[in-house]
Amino acid sequence: MGILALDYGSKRIGVAVNDPTLTLALPLGYLPAEPFGEFVRQLKEFIRRYEVSLVLVGLPRNMDGSYGPAAERVRDFVWKCKQLIPIPVELRDERLTTKLAAHYLREAGRKEKAGRQKIDGVAAAVLLQSYLDELALRKT
Repeated sequence: MGILALDYGSKRIGVAVNDPTLTLALPLGYLPAEPFGEFVRQLKEFIRRYEVSLVLVGLPRNMDGSYGPAAERVRDFVWKCKQLIPIPVELRDERLTTKLAAHYLREAGRKEKAGRQKIDGVAAAVLLQSYLDELALRKT
């Protein structure tokens, strides 16, 4: 079972996929958000290549649990995706994923500018890793 995670942004959408054992999330980088048709074409290619059966999309929430304007944009994005791809698309709380991704990149010695290029994929991997960890806990 392939799972693809997306970290939505208005310019770039981070992408990550699981390893074959459903243990690790692997960042794949990012796709340009626009034009949307091209994004969907590339997304479908990832779905085919990695045999994806589920897409997770990070849903931004405020620390108090409320939703802001960014959450509405993500919900619109997910609605559009659901119309165009033939597999389930689920929302998942993404609080602190970008901050964790930035921390991991700093710890790895990435420069700030180079980190911006990679942070979207790493944020998607953080989102997916939390999902994979929950799956593993449910199995025990």
